[in-house]
Amino acid sequence: MLEHHGPLRVIAIGAHPDDCEFYFGGTAAKLAARGHQVKFVSVTNGDAGHQRLAGLELAARRKAETEEAARRLGIAAWEVLDHHDGLFLPDLGARLQIIRCLRLWQADIVLTHRINDYHPDHRYTSQLVQDSAYLVLVPNICPEAPALRRNPVFLYFEDDFQKPAAFTPDVVVAIDDVWQKKVDALDAHVSQFYEWLPWVDWNGEPVPCSPVERKAWLETKITRPPSPRVRERLSQRYGAECAARIRHAEAFELCEYGRRPSPAELEELFPR
Repeated sequence: MLEHHGPLRVIAIGAHPDDCEFYFGGTAAKLAARGHQVKFVSVTNGDAGHQRLAGLELAARRKAETEEAARRLGIAAWEVLDHHDGLFLPDLGARLQIIRCLRLWQADIVLTHRINDYHPDHRYTSQLVQDSAYLVLVPNICPEAPALRRNPVFLYFEDDFQKPAAFTPDVVVAIDDVWQKKVDALDAHVSQFYEWLPWVDWNGEPVPCSPVERKAWLETKITRPPSPRVRERLSQRYGAECAARIRHAEAFELCEYGRRPSPAELEELFPR
């Protein structure tokens, strides 16, 4: 049985201004549409992620893109912290900042990166959230923000890194019905998906000029079929016949820290 009553308070903490949308955007849109409160937090301001722009100009642009992406997803709350992109370290001040963030949001569910990840900002964001998972309950730590009386459920975004441990899809969410919302949210991050990523990761691939063609091109770049392990979990959750038709899904791994819901409760916490 679901132990929580009333709307959930969900917070996703990514390293960069587009991370929450990329890993959690579809599920976030479904949660928000059902009346749950969802907040996106970017630990860094994204001021290094571009081949031409940098510093305050880039940070301001990425903050505006974050606001627009949240609007498109129906997310009412978002925040971009002021740590420098690519230079972030999980120090004590940043830990207290995350503890305050989780407490002030009164979080029921917290999502972030796994700690084995290619980007140091992702790894250190994960480290910070894990370091906060118990301390959010300790009143003498960060006493200006009242300690939580109930530990949130902590989960990780999906990735495909295998060492030292591969991602485990403890819960999966089919997002075909909100896929276009997710594409629209990523489309709002113009500086990333139409400028920076084509330059740094996609071999200088030309980007179409028209907005319609550009978005269709973006959809091809971000579409990937569910992995075999995710597909197996989809079959368990939705039934084999329904799962075979699912094209887009998001998956999350339960963190060993924080509250450990039963498998049945975890299923109920996430929309179908």
